[in-house]
Amino acid sequence: MSIKYILYNPLSGNGKGEELSKKLNDIYKDVELKYCNMTQITSYGKFFDSISPKSDIIICGGDGTLNRFIDDSEGYPYENPLYFYATGSGNDFMRDLGKEPGCEPIRINEYVKGLPTVTVNGKSSRFINAVGYGIDGYCCEVGDELRAKSDKPINYTSIAIKGLLFHFKPANAVITVDGKEYSYKKVWLAPTMHGRFYGGGMMTAPNQVRNNPDGTLSVVVMHGSGKLKTLMVFPSIFKGEHVSHTEMVEVLTGKDITVRFDAPTALQIDGETIKNVTEYSVKAYDKADTANQDNISTAKKEPETV
Repeated sequence: MSIKYILYNPLSGNGKGEELSKKLNDIYKDVELKYCNMTQITSYGKFFDSISPKSDIIICGGDGTLNRFIDDSEGYPYENPLYFYATGSGNDFMRDLGKEPGCEPIRINEYVKGLPTVTVNGKSSRFINAVGYGIDGYCCEVGDELRAKSDKPINYTSIAIKGLLFHFKPANAVITVDGKEYSYKKVWLAPTMHGRFYGGGMMTAPNQVRNNPDGTLSVVVMHGSGKLKTLMVFPSIFKGEHVSHTEMVEVLTGKDITVRFDAPTALQIDGETIKNVTEYSVKAYDKADTANQDNISTAKKEPETV
């Protein structure tokens, strides 16, 4: 009987990742499951080499967990059948696939290949949902600070509203998409989207298609409006209706994207925060030129032990 390897992130789901992953015992009652704490795997190369290429691997966590797995295992061909079981707090990847947390693990091999790359401060990595820049990065920054002080669930909608009203200051931006430059004043949001969702249910790019044949990504720019107008429109982002406000929301599509702010702002990559960023660039996966994928690992240090 083959073994299913359960890679769980104990930090996901507000610290309930291990407990939530054990629900797989009820789904796979007659299968041998081997649980592995992802925070203790220091070399995915040795991990993959130690198991059969036919063994199923089930990744348990949220969007940040999936992002970390993808980057930490970069360079390996993913010969094993890969599955994802959502135990996170945001779960936008599952939402984009039309699935709900708690559903049976879904096969994800097709979704972890051909991903776009983002470069921030000279470091490149892949992302599966989005690169958030603006009020969304600010929300992740504040959420991280609150999480360090308390184990209570983080209400990002509340953080966003308070930020819009009192704390977050929009920046001016220059955005370059496939060589064409666009300038904006008072930018509240400027994320680059590979999927439709981020932020725990915000349908920021309702027309973006994950793994679309042309490989294009969407840059969603919310700009030019005052605090009250932005606050009035902002809730419509959960249904993707904000894009109808063309006077303050523009969607650009392309494969080679650079976003520059005139003031440092927090940025998030699939929920992981980077502070004080003035610029990021994104390149879509190019099937004809895989160098932007193959060379990412040069900035990484290969751990020595499993």
